[in-house]
Amino acid sequence: MPAAHQALAQLCPDLHSWPQRWRYQDSDITVGERLVACFTPFLVHLLGQKLTPKTLTRHRDHLWMLGGEIIRRLQEEPSLQQSPAKAIVLESIDPQCGPLILPRITQQQQDSFDATCRKLYKFLTAQTTPPDQ
Repeated sequence: MPAAHQALAQLCPDLHSWPQRWRYQDSDITVGERLVACFTPFLVHLLGQKLTPKTLTRHRDHLWMLGGEIIRRLQEEPSLQQSPAKAIVLESIDPQCGPLILPRITQQQQDSFDATCRKLYKFLTAQTTPPDQ
């Protein structure tokens, strides 16, 4: 599947640096790495759907926002840091929406973000082998 990895590298050339950029403290990096490992199969799935570059970029940006919001929330609930990444993500999203993004974004931006979260929720709950990084 080298073509998928190449396409992923083009879509997310900085994916490896997301955990570092999300962190509040060094312990967040490990959780961030697990989140990236959880998000990566979804990104590859989206690439396989032949979506437009604009749509792919929007979903990528929303995953970036979701990861940052999850790390922010872990500061308030540090006990979640020990949970598997999939469980942490599913704690943050549901079949209808994702978390409210702070600082507040427009309703249109939130609706678009929620659409990505719905897709991610559907993808993660349909998986038979959970990525428990």
